[in-house]
Formats: sequence, C-alpha cells, structure tokens
Amino acid sequence: MNPTSRRPLARAAVYGSLTLIAFLWILPTAGLLVTSFRHLTDINQTGWWSAILHPGSAHFTVANYAAVLGASGNAGQIDLGNALLNSIAVTIPATIIPIFIAALAAYGFAWMRFPGRLILFTMVVALLVIPLQIALIPILRLYVSGGIAGTYVGIWFAHTGFGLPLAIYLMYTYISALPRDIFESAFVDGANHFTVFTRLVLPLAVPALASFAIFQFLWVWNDLLVALIFLGSGRNVEVLTVQLLNMVGSYGTDWQLLTAGAFISMIFPLTVFFGLQRYFVRGLLTGSVKG
Repeated sequence: MNPTSRRPLARAAVYGSLTLIAFLWILPTAGLLVTSFRHLTDINQTGWWSAILHPGSAHFTVANYAAVLGASGNAGQIDLGNALLNSIAVTIPATIIPIFIAALAAYGFAWMRFPGRLILFTMVVALLVIPLQIALIPILRLYVSGGIAGTYVGIWFAHTGFGLPLAIYLMYTYISALPRDIFESAFVDGANHFTVFTRLVLPLAVPALASFAIFQFLWVWNDLLVALIFLGSGRNVEVLTVQLLNMVGSYGTDWQLLTAGAFISMIFPLTVFFGLQRYFVRGLLTGSVKG
C-alpha cells in the first residue's frame, strides 16, 4: 500500500479517535443536563439515559431551575440568582484589573530599558512556582487590619495579586515578539511610550489579552478557597461556588436541584470561552515558533 492510499485511512483513524474522545468527554455533561430537567422520583427510579431512550415516557420540568434561582417561593433556602450576581461582581473586575496592570508591566519589561529590569522580571516569573496557599493567612491579617476583609475590594486585590505573575509572563512573551520596526517608526514620528502602548501595543496584543482573560475568568469564577477566606459565606456576598457547597451539605440527596445549580454555574464560563476561543490558541502559541 503506497503512502497516498494510506492517507485517507490515517485521517479516518484520527477523526474516529477524536470523535470517540469528544463523545466520552461530553457524556457526563449530557447526563448532568438531562438530570437537571427530571423529577426526583424519576431520577431515583431510572437512569438519565432512559429519558433519551424513551422520550415519550419521560417527564421533563423547569421547576428545578426555578427552585434554585429562588423563583418558586423558597428564596430563603436557595437563591442562586443572588449568588450569580455576586459571582459576576467578583469575576469581571478581578479579570479586568490584572489584565490592565500586566499589559503595562509586560510592555515595560519588553521595550523599556531601566536598571534592574531583568532581575525584576526574573522575580516576577519566580512567583509562578509559589503556591498561593502559603500567602492566604498573612494577606488575611493585612485585610483585617486594613478593614477590607469580607469586601469585594479585598477579593479583587487578592485575585489580582495571585494572577499577575502568569499574566505578566504570558503578555511579555507576546509583546516582546512584536516587530521592532513599528516601535522605531513610532518613536521617530514623535510618539512617547504612552502613545505607543495605547495606539500600537494594546490593539496588537488582543490575542494575548483574550487568552489570559479566559484563564483568569475561569479561575476566579470556579474559585472556592479564596472566596471563602477573603469574602466569607454571608448571604449578601456569597458567590456561586459557596452557594453550591452549601447546597451539597443541605440538599445532598436532591439531585435535581444540585444538577440544575451546577449547570447554571457553567453558563457564563462557557459563554466567555466560546466568545474568545478564536484568540486562545494564537495567544498561547505566540513565541513558541519564533525564530
């Protein structure tokens, strides 16, 4: 068999393997989605796949989603709607702030010359290997003494500090690979560093900004530990992950409520990822093929 005739077989094997992996990967999520629309009695009697194999006898309902969103009269027990708003209030600023600071720092490390530049950049990269758990208690003591423990401002600063090393490194890799000629032309025309950063670097660095935005958004949205320590579990500041944790303790056997709550928590991360995915691979691969 010549190489040309083997090529379709190899392609079919690759596609078949990828299809099988995708099917196995999506299967648990499909079960979660189907279960979230079923009654508790049906869940206890039959598996979720029976609702797909026998759709005529299945009884689907949206009451589970109404219950967890606090729209069915039990808002005092479960209110994912309020927790959802708290998660949005935490996640969006905690994603935007480190992106802005990291872009400025990455430009400075890449295209500005000042004493100690390499040493400072090495220290920032070294922070990537330090686990955040060892910094939680010292930072919490500073927050308590400063009066920002249990506030949105406190958790914004915490997520910004924990995310900055990766953000600076990722954006430095991208920004330092931009063509030198465009910077030299801008400086010859009289532009200063601020003009170059806002008019040239930011528009050209959109793939790197989007890549880190996905990382940071998913990290902050799915975070439980940092939210519990710096924000607490009060109903007025309780984020989605904390509310889901409380549901597991109070409603551990109510699978219809837990699956509905879990699926609500997936909506925003999936929206952000699919909205920015076209930049994701470009941002990550920049620099890997340089030279």
